[in-house]
Amino acid sequence: MTFYVSREYNPQYNMNRNYWLDLFTGKTWEEFLRNGSNVSGFRVRRHSLAAKVQPGDYLLCYVTKISRFIGVLEVTSPLFIDDKNRIWEDDIFPLRFQVKLIHKLDVSDGVPLRLITNDLTKFRKLNSVNAWSGFLRGSPTLFDPNDAKIILSAIEDAIRNPIHREFDPRRYWRTMKPEKPLPPRTELTETGLLPSEPQIIVSPAQNITHEEIQWTLLKLGSDLRLSVWVAKNDRSSKYNGRPFLEIPNLLSSLPIMINDRITRVIERIDVLWLKNEAIIYAFEIEHTTQIYSGLLRMSDLVSMLPTITIKLFIVAPDERRKDVIAEIQRPTFSKGLSRPLSSLCRFIPYSALKSEIEAYGPRIKRIPPDFLDDIAETC
Repeated sequence: MTFYVSREYNPQYNMNRNYWLDLFTGKTWEEFLRNGSNVSGFRVRRHSLAAKVQPGDYLLCYVTKISRFIGVLEVTSPLFIDDKNRIWEDDIFPLRFQVKLIHKLDVSDGVPLRLITNDLTKFRKLNSVNAWSGFLRGSPTLFDPNDAKIILSAIEDAIRNPIHREFDPRRYWRTMKPEKPLPPRTELTETGLLPSEPQIIVSPAQNITHEEIQWTLLKLGSDLRLSVWVAKNDRSSKYNGRPFLEIPNLLSSLPIMINDRITRVIERIDVLWLKNEAIIYAFEIEHTTQIYSGLLRMSDLVSMLPTITIKLFIVAPDERRKDVIAEIQRPTFSKGLSRPLSSLCRFIPYSALKSEIEAYGPRIKRIPPDFLDDIAETC
């Protein structure tokens, strides 16, 4: 069966806004409607993505378990925090936005995802239902603009030409497991997690080590069926008593480069992901060291390979975000380069990396590596 999707009629589509996934269970959707349908909320661990949502953006509402798109919301306020006013019974969803209900479908008329997956760029890259369902495990998540257009058009078609489809009420009304509470002595603000007691400084970096993030990236790349490389001077490192050399798909040497000078630069980068002997992702971890050193390696790489297609990332504690952006925007990282390093290299905060891996769980092994694009921040 093919679901008709109009390619012409999109009165609400606007290329200047972003389109985000907004997940609901049937129960949380009904609670959203019952409480005025003017506030949507997300979990604490999605803060790095929620912070990117802006007034004017659209939230495409999807009901899990019955796998249907059921509505469209327009964001009408900046992100705000509200953990006092209870809208949903099963969880708080304190990352909140004022919203306007643009489209609403009855549950029986909702758009089944399976009928439009062949049209969606995101899902054409994936090879199984279990794989693409990983994309639908957390929200907000940014949609490809073309995919958003197709989904929005399908919702509009369903409003004009509703098709009744049965659904399982037990799956629709299921309850959900609440999010874990915040660690002691922390609170959530619009800009992130901060200590709630000024006299006690609780930094996330105190509980995470450089080796942990390096191990995480190496293990993640290996789980994604890629070859991985650890910086030459870190090959003997361990995390939690386990040697890096235990990680499957860890290369003992890099593929032959253009010349020795390029090889010397590349082999000192903290973590590399390779596919078919081509480097596709490069990561520098800036835990407590000077950010400048990692950026210099990235800058050297870009200057020696001006047509570079490798995706570059700085991975650092959340509280170093401003420092990373300030450093990468220095004139020295744009002068003489084909493109400024700030336009090529993006920032991934520790919290976003760890929460995204946790959200996907075992399904992480069946998704493409470009899921990192959804959590990486421009510099």
